[in-house]
Amino acid sequence: MRDVLYLDQIEQAETLLKPQRIEVLRQLAEPRSCTEVATRLDQTPQRVYYHVKRLVDAGLATLVSERRVRGIAEGVYQATARSYWLSPRLVGKVGLPKARDELSLGYLLDLMEDVQADIAALDRTAPELPSIGVSGAIRVEPERRQEFLADLQNTLKDLFTRYGGAEGDAFKLVVACYPKEEPHD
Repeated sequence: MRDVLYLDQIEQAETLLKPQRIEVLRQLAEPRSCTEVATRLDQTPQRVYYHVKRLVDAGLATLVSERRVRGIAEGVYQATARSYWLSPRLVGKVGLPKARDELSLGYLLDLMEDVQADIAALDRTAPELPSIGVSGAIRVEPERRQEFLADLQNTLKDLFTRYGGAEGDAFKLVVACYPKEEPHD
């Protein structure tokens, strides 16, 4: 089972985005027959099989084995991934394009779409995928916001200069800075 399956075909999204199929897919996190899933969801095996067949046809679930039950072959199915990401490109851009600079929310959204597509395209069968994720919250007083942004840009430029050579493994570095919503009591 893959960690992530990136859905960029409208047919896959249409298959997935049915509440009953999402529930069936959740049950297929572990290999199960349609009868087992039907029992867990209080449905008929035929109804579950209908949904499983659609999930298999869309590449969202797979037949992992077959077993004989009272002389009849019964399929055992499993979800193909632990998580399913819908490509923002399924909807496409709505409205006229706007000029975006590095400080706009639109630029950040486009950047996140690119990161999502890049991660989904990685070869998950590779024995080692060197990567790092860093996340944290900072507080910047409004009058120091420009100073913070300048420090951040200078730090990144320094990293790009020191590690920007033509030798070695290529990595993509993305830094996103956006307002964090405070929890409401």
